[in-house]
Amino acid sequence: MIGNNTKKMRTKILYNPKLNQKGKRRVMTKLRNNKRINILIRNILIGISLFLVGCEDTIQDSPPIIQYDMRLPIDDNGYYHLEMNRGSWQTIHRVSGSISDDFGAVMNEKVYWESDLMWYLGDTLGYVVKRGLTDDLEYVSYDTVYVTGYSGMEVPTSNMASYSNSDGEINNMIAPVRSMIGDTLTLSSYYDDGWKSFKIVLD
Repeated sequence: MIGNNTKKMRTKILYNPKLNQKGKRRVMTKLRNNKRINILIRNILIGISLFLVGCEDTIQDSPPIIQYDMRLPIDDNGYYHLEMNRGSWQTIHRVSGSISDDFGAVMNEKVYWESDLMWYLGDTLGYVVKRGLTDDLEYVSYDTVYVTGYSGMEVPTSNMASYSNSDGEINNMIAPVRSMIGDTLTLSSYYDDGWKSFKIVLD
């Protein structure tokens, strides 16, 4: 289309009786320069398009990477060691990690967790003491309600899932109990069609 328009303009200029030979040459030079500029612009646009397509392919080919931090000492056999709190029923510990890609931290990525150890509740979970005020504005305990009916309920020793924050950081809480001292907890993490397991000795 551009070529046809250029040919028509060239024909008009060459057969224009109002232009002398010098004027025709000047106009033809401008046309040639415009043609070169158009070719240059077209080549630049093609180059930019190829660059953008190449960038898209790069983004798609590099999935996020997850790195874990158990925040525990590790022995020569690759086993982590958690010192259990003998003065408490549960020992609470936080494990961490980070998710990133070529551009930095990745936010709102879901990571699934699973532990192979669990424990069972007894029949009485706890109790609630009801209190109220007398006419003299003194607190009195007037009833105790026991929370029952939980016998046999499984309690996992790890949270089920966590999401990465704006820094790409993930956190998960594990809570083995005192009766598990001497056992080894296997904590598994599932992310982006891959999984990894960590062995934690409960000392």
